[in-house]
Amino acid sequence: MQKRTLGGSRLEVSALGLGCMGMSQSYPPFPEPGEMIALLRTAVKRGVTFFDTAQVYGPFTNEELVGEALEPVRDQVVLATKFGFDLEEGSSRGVDSRPETIRRSVDASLKRLRTGTIDLLYQHRVDPNVPIEDVASTVKELITAGKVRHFGLSEAGVQTIRRAHAVQPVTALQSEYSLWWREPEESILPTLEELGIGFVPFSPLGKGFLTGAIDESTSFESSDFRNTVPRFDSDARAANRVFVELLERVAHRKGATPAQIALAWILAQKDWIVPIPGTTKTHRLEENIAAVELELTADDRQEIETAAAEITAQGHRYAEAQERMIDR
Repeated sequence: MQKRTLGGSRLEVSALGLGCMGMSQSYPPFPEPGEMIALLRTAVKRGVTFFDTAQVYGPFTNEELVGEALEPVRDQVVLATKFGFDLEEGSSRGVDSRPETIRRSVDASLKRLRTGTIDLLYQHRVDPNVPIEDVASTVKELITAGKVRHFGLSEAGVQTIRRAHAVQPVTALQSEYSLWWREPEESILPTLEELGIGFVPFSPLGKGFLTGAIDESTSFESSDFRNTVPRFDSDARAANRVFVELLERVAHRKGATPAQIALAWILAQKDWIVPIPGTTKTHRLEENIAAVELELTADDRQEIETAAAEITAQGHRYAEAQERMIDR
């Protein structure tokens, strides 16, 4: 597995990480924990060193799963988790990045992850009621105390990134990025490049859509997160199939799959970008890992860019309530 570095602090991780959320949240049905423990350990054997979880996933159960799976190989992996919600009594009641909540949350995460240090700690969503400087200084204290190694932000806007970075250097920003969601290219990516901050795209496969396995007739379980996403309305899915058709054309020529082309495209953008596709299936894990070795030529990339420039994705990426939680 190739390695990449995130941020000026040079955090080294595998070129492709593994997003663990879907193992216990958002995309049912969820496999048995034993199956996911085996999958996580297989990922390590295949060279994946970067694993992403969060307190809110479950809540709590995803951290517990990741902690149990990776405890025997803790010295080989980089663990990333997130704070930023009020999770008292086991359910989220909204964003909460007060310093006392951060400290309490980190102590609890350390126990669930079965580790003494969190390698990369993200603020999950920006809290408009807490100055980002207070958040950054609290994480700085945790770094000094040895409980955290690196500071990250998730779905943060340019000014928030700059303000946080001035207090405690930000190692990585995590936000959605894929061929059908390219908003970060406008101002986020230039800012990250200027400041020396790594980028960790989640949903690099468009929540499964860019694999080609989903069309307008696909039905999801009632609790599946995608039922709330306007971009996954049946009409939007039908219109957005053009993205998949583009990936399929390139994939056919390269002897690859649409998912591999989608991941290879992201990896080709910058060498400080590390996508974290999620999966609960070993064969999909293997498929995703193989994308790291897939080289897109200049002509391949130009073909994708030219075609993508003629496509406008249909449907918002989040429901209105979730859109309001995104820092601009």
